[in-house]
Order: sequence, then C-alpha cells, then structure tokens
Amino acid sequence: MLEIVRQAVEAAQTVGAAYSDARFVAEESESLTVKNQEMEGIDRSLSQGVGIRVLVDGSWGFAATARPDGPEIERTAALAVAIARAASRLPAERVRLAEVEPVRASWGTDITQDPFAVPLDEKVGLLMEASARLQGVKGVSFAEATLDFYRRRTSFASSEGSAIEQTVVNSGGGIEATAIADGEVQRRSFPNSFRGHLKAAGYDHIRSLGLIEEAERIGGEAVALLTAPACPSEVTTLVLDSNQVVLQVHESVGHPVELDRVLGMEEAFAGTSFVRPEDRGRLRYGSDLVTITADATLQGGLGTFGFDDEGVPAQRTVVVEDGIFQNFISSRETAPVLGRDARSSGAMRADGWQNLPLIRMTNISLEPREGTLAEIIGDTADGIYMDTNQSWSIDDKRVNFQFGCEIAWRIKDGRLTEMYRNPNYTGITTEFWGSCDAVGGPDAWTVWGTPNCGKGQPMQVARVGHGTPPARFRYVRVGVR
Repeated sequence: MLEIVRQAVEAAQTVGAAYSDARFVAEESESLTVKNQEMEGIDRSLSQGVGIRVLVDGSWGFAATARPDGPEIERTAALAVAIARAASRLPAERVRLAEVEPVRASWGTDITQDPFAVPLDEKVGLLMEASARLQGVKGVSFAEATLDFYRRRTSFASSEGSAIEQTVVNSGGGIEATAIADGEVQRRSFPNSFRGHLKAAGYDHIRSLGLIEEAERIGGEAVALLTAPACPSEVTTLVLDSNQVVLQVHESVGHPVELDRVLGMEEAFAGTSFVRPEDRGRLRYGSDLVTITADATLQGGLGTFGFDDEGVPAQRTVVVEDGIFQNFISSRETAPVLGRDARSSGAMRADGWQNLPLIRMTNISLEPREGTLAEIIGDTADGIYMDTNQSWSIDDKRVNFQFGCEIAWRIKDGRLTEMYRNPNYTGITTEFWGSCDAVGGPDAWTVWGTPNCGKGQPMQVARVGHGTPPARFRYVRVGVR
C-alpha cells in the first residue's frame, strides 16, 4: 500500500504539483441488528481506493480511484493536477500550508480481541439473549440489540517525505426498548442512544457493556415512561448525565471551534460559528469549572489516531481552560490564519478514500473535576435530572440550542423522586456553560463515541469521541420536547 501512494505522489509531482499527498484507505465494517429475537440484518462492507490531493499555484485539486494499478494511478494524479490548475484561475486567496515535520511511522489501535475474528454465532447469541431479556418485560413492544465494528487501514505518503501506515479499530453495541400504549411511544436505550456505546477498542469492550444484565431495567423504564407525567416547564437547576453531556459538548463546543467553520468554509451547508479568531484568550466560554480539550491521543476515543490525514501527529489541544476560550482545532491550511508560526492541531480526517479531508473533531472532552453523579444529585435541593439524548437542534452559529432526552426525574432534597417523560432543555451556549457549577470527577468520567457526525458537501460522516462526566447547570429552561 505504501508503494502505491508513493507512486501516486511521484506521478503528481511529475505533472506539475507543487505539493502532493496520497492516501490508500481500506475500510471494512460489520453491523448486526436483532429485533424481537429475530435477525433483522447482518451488513458487511469493504471499500478501498486511493485519494490524491495536490497544490498547484496555491489551489487544491483532488481525484480518487478504486483501481490502484499503475496506469490508473498516473491518470488520477494527472486529473488532480488538472483540477488544481483550473481552480488556480479563480480569484481566491492562495493556500499556504503550516509546516510539519516529515514522519515515517506506523500506528494501530491497542486491542485485546479482534472483533472481526469473533465467531458470528457468538455475536448473534449475545444479541438474541439481550433482546429476549428486553422482550420479557411486560409492555415492551420492540426489543432491539445491535453491534457495530469498523476497521480502517490507511497508508499515507506526501511529497515532503512522510510515509505512514495505521490501523484504527472501533467496536460498539447497545440495546433499545420501545413501549407503545394509547398513542404514546417511549424508548429507552443503553448504554447510550443511537446504537449504543462505540469505542476505539476490540471485542473486549462489548463484553464489558453489560447489555444482557441491564436489559430488564431498561425495558422497565420504557414501560414506566408511558404513564409518567410530562416534564414540567420551568426554570430550574439541571443535572445532566455523562451521556447527555456528550451531545452538549459536541454541538455547542466541538463544532463552533472548528476553524474552517469560523473562517466561513462551511457556511453554505453547516453554518459558521459565533467564535472569532480574536477571541482566543479573551472569550468567557463557561464557568471556572469548564475546561475542555481536543485530544487525539485519548485511550479508547473514536477520534484517536496516530496521525491525521495530512500526516500531522496526534496531539492534545486545550480548547477552553477554566472557562476561557484558548484554541481552535485546525488544519495545515487554516492554522496560518492564527499567526505566521501557527501549526496544525492535527484534526484533518476524510470519510474514506474518495473524499477530501476536512477539519473534524478528535476527542473533545469536558475535563473532570470532583464528585460522582450521586454526590452531585445529593448536593441539589431542587431540580431536574436528565439522561440519554433523544433529539437535538442548534442554530447555524451554534448559539441557541434545544436538546431532548429520553427520561428525567425530579430532584428533591438530594434524591430522585418523580419520573418525567419527553424532557428537553434550551439555552444559549456561553450562558449555559457559564451556569455550570458542578462537574463530576475522574470516577464519573466516561469516554463516549459519536459515530454519526456529519459535515461537508458532499456529506462526510465521521466517528468522533467525547470524554465527559455528569455536570450541573443553574437557571435552565426545561420543558416538554
């Protein structure tokens, strides 16, 4: 594979590229779904090809092919150069790349058991048992259990001399109970919604999830929600479980600090950001308890790798420190906007071989402080506790948001009391984070995965990670979604 991408780089240089890089990507996936103890689907896929990116006269060109033989590689490299040459005639600012040291290296996800080597009957047996446990709860209408596995092998070479091979493995699973009665539909998911909990890990992660053990509790909560009262509309103290803080971080911090959004490169589709380059070191993003990092070296994160798709080493960047905004996540192209000597934060990733890399979140995490979820609830006189994301909506500058959860409880004198259905909450990003007055500690901190982050035209889907503890926020508007 390295020989193929080296050939692609050489071919591009020969026909006039000032800079070129090439990625050979081979990605395989396996997804299993069981519903009501019946196999609903086993989806397996394998996609591989080469993407070639070039600079000519300060403009980008890109072309890709699924046939990585010699003549086809040369044809594709020439096409990328021709596209860049045509783009250079447009009145646009010329691209200047931040420096990066050339690297020759290999890297791989640390796994104990290859998920693709586990027998299919073992995987199906786990899902059947989890589905049976869910379905055994009286009132559960649909009992779903899922597993997902991904392996991406990448070989990268650049005209600056980098030659990198890496393999990333992701594994995840989850269960979902749906209860229906009298026109009301309620769902409960575990460990998280949208197909569960995905990590950079092997099959050992699946064994640790407890899908069978938690099934009866999750089914019971789905049924109980049918007759629970709706979440009251009020301004109150809000406690979010770790798995909902994930979505809060993702939408109101992760996306706004992508430097391409800030510079207007995503304006046509995904919008822009309220954060500006001059806000570094000045903008009060949250309370003193809020420190947020972008860390591509985090063990188990879906945004963990050795090198990004520009060959920049994985790194840890402080985004918000003690409430003050500090840094963006950036690329080699966008970093120079921040200063002559600025370097890329190593956040460029592409969805497969056929797409250009974009700035994508790595692992955007709310750093832990102290205390457990039980201690945060115990320290709350009155409020609402919400668990597990159900829906989200946020404006194109990432300022005003509304998020819905699967379930909530009233907190009264430090204890969970009445259950509520269809809860949601709204806020303004900096006001909401500014109201944070409790952040859980390391023992309450979990590295979650978001497997469906969309961005770009054409749409690219990325798997990103978030380390989050439970957290508490004051004076939040809550109500019914």
